[in-house]
Amino acid sequence: MYRTHDCGSLRVSDVNKEVTLSGWVQKSRDKGFMIWVDLRDRYGITQLIFDEDRTDEIVMKTAQTLGREYVIQVKGTVIERESKNAKIPTGDVEILVKELKILSASKTPPFTIEDETDGGEELRMKYRYLDIRRNPVRENLIFRSKVAMQVRNFLASKDFVEVETPVLIKSTPEGARDFVVPSRMNEGQFYALPQSPQTFKQLLMVGGLDKYFQIVKCFRDEDLRADRQPEFTQIDCEMSFVEQEDVLNIFEEMTRHLLKEVKNVQVDKFPRMTYQEAMEKYGNDKPDIRFGMEFGDLSAFAKARDFKIFNEAEIVVGIAVPGAASMTRKEIDKLIDWVKRPQVGALGMVYVKCNEDGSFKSSVDKFYSQEDLAQWAEATGAQAGDLICVLSGPTNKTRTQLSALRMEMAERLGLRNPEEFAPLWVIDFPLLEWDEDTERYHAMHHPFTSPKPEDIEKLSTDPGNVRANAYDLVLNGNEIGGGSVRIFDKELQALMFNHLGFTPEEARAQFGFLMDAFEYGAPPHAGLAFGFDRLVSILGGQETIRDFIAFPKNNSGRDVMIDAPAAIDQEQLQELNLKVTVE
Repeated sequence: MYRTHDCGSLRVSDVNKEVTLSGWVQKSRDKGFMIWVDLRDRYGITQLIFDEDRTDEIVMKTAQTLGREYVIQVKGTVIERESKNAKIPTGDVEILVKELKILSASKTPPFTIEDETDGGEELRMKYRYLDIRRNPVRENLIFRSKVAMQVRNFLASKDFVEVETPVLIKSTPEGARDFVVPSRMNEGQFYALPQSPQTFKQLLMVGGLDKYFQIVKCFRDEDLRADRQPEFTQIDCEMSFVEQEDVLNIFEEMTRHLLKEVKNVQVDKFPRMTYQEAMEKYGNDKPDIRFGMEFGDLSAFAKARDFKIFNEAEIVVGIAVPGAASMTRKEIDKLIDWVKRPQVGALGMVYVKCNEDGSFKSSVDKFYSQEDLAQWAEATGAQAGDLICVLSGPTNKTRTQLSALRMEMAERLGLRNPEEFAPLWVIDFPLLEWDEDTERYHAMHHPFTSPKPEDIEKLSTDPGNVRANAYDLVLNGNEIGGGSVRIFDKELQALMFNHLGFTPEEARAQFGFLMDAFEYGAPPHAGLAFGFDRLVSILGGQETIRDFIAFPKNNSGRDVMIDAPAAIDQEQLQELNLKVTVE
């Protein structure tokens, strides 16, 4: 037996017990006649004491050789500490060591194994197995496991069946590039790694399984912007004989369950907002509603004067930043420089200070009267002491820019409390979006998303205004889940393929297996997939999903620990009948 107790469990009630502990040496303090060692494992730290008057001479000499991160086993007696440490649960006791065995020696680690380490992110990712020994990383992984357990418990209680779907599949167009895997046994042919189990979960519905879920790895070969990973995890779900409202209700309940069980937070309201409303009020389809600063459209007021920039703009829109009228001119100039950065792309910003006496001071006083500016304040909901920030230009671009500014000001003002949770359903997305490069419509979600029944006729006459039976669950400004009611009628699916530019032959080649399945009685079905990595990071109060992934990849998609991706040898290439040409 390597241990009778872990390093976090012993208390004063255990004094005089004979125990065996195993773990890693956190640190050692050698006073010559006495040595103290902090022994660490997943559960905590216990102090060991080696005393020349009470410890065997050979054991003392061995203790003097111990270095950081040595793996050791000790046997001894629990005694009460003279100098107690209230900072750790085991701080009232220590182990008077009688026997010591070095199980594994350690090189000096490249960074300190402490909560506050001296190692940079790239170095810690290279030695991730050491990083996992640190409390913050280990606790994040345990937290992730806890969330996964709660997901499984909830869905099992609702009669969902967990089913594994294939990882080696056929490449299908789902919005991003596939990772492909050559097949040795089928020369010149390739598998793809799934971007999602979309078609398989629909086939499970055709198979009559009724309620399916899977916590599943998915893969997308895309640029890793905005804290993404090339492989990520979804809570993938599908249900038969349901409408949109059924899906929203069940996953509202699951989200409430997670918040209550994992965070002990009770959330009652899950507001519903259309895609159009989200864009008009917040400039994006995943708004953070923990704070205000809703957009005010100023076009009707601002374009009726002699200010050329506004007159030539498609839209003039502003937000009221609470309490920011106290910003100095220098601070506002820096803010204007911020919105001009390439990442935001605005050409400039107009501002209005709402003074405490009810008057206004703006950067465009030359063109607008106090009455005009009062209309701006009313449209943005500005109060005395607020700062109105105004952008103008093309509608979609300007809303995106102002959305970035809104989030930046919320961050600066401390309005994004990670312990506050504000969920929101965004519904009625456009079914199709126009792609300038290919000059055709693409599915905003995927080709199997059903249009709103009342909008089907518009597919031929006004495809850009057809609404999808699709929905996203947003939490604290992040999309944590998305799904749709699926097309289950083969004729409607064929019509959808046609509007997406697939010829019947191309549709048959890509999705013939699904279309064939629909010939055998497909039930109405709908589903949703949660981004598990993002969900866990938000529940954990952090921004970076890498903090909750055991072995993450860096921003270039590389695993710097195992040095992947990597070249393969010529013999393997020959077996696969492949030739690599790098230009």
